[in-house]
Amino acid sequence: MSDDGSTTAEEAGSDGTAAAEGGEDHGTAAEEADGDASAESSGPSPAEEGWERETVAYRGISRRLAAHYLRNLGGELVGTDDPAEATRVDGDGWRVTLSAEKVTAAAAIKLTEVTAEFAGDPDVLAELLPKYRQKAMRAGG
Repeated sequence: MSDDGSTTAEEAGSDGTAAAEGGEDHGTAAEEADGDASAESSGPSPAEEGWERETVAYRGISRRLAAHYLRNLGGELVGTDDPAEATRVDGDGWRVTLSAEKVTAAAAIKLTEVTAEFAGDPDVLAELLPKYRQKAMRAGG
């Protein structure tokens, strides 16, 4: 887990466990770039040649809020006008696929974890990701 509370694809599997504990291996950006670039929103974010991919996940925010943050960072919702229903947000030089699932944080505690799969120009992502992380970060207490 990074300092901002997010987990990367390499750190968290689909069930919120660490990859070393049997979580899903999402591969490298180069391996993923070889995949089908015309994948629907249920698959990885579509990518243009030369684009990088990065996946981050946060607990404590909703998909609606993540879509709202991305819209405030210059993105447009794709396929819906309702941020709560958004599964994809496109911006200038970047695309994000959003998903949300309930994960177990403790024996009886379930939280929503929102995963954002970013794809974009490396320079654009270098500027966009820190801004998104700052908005999505939730401090414990």
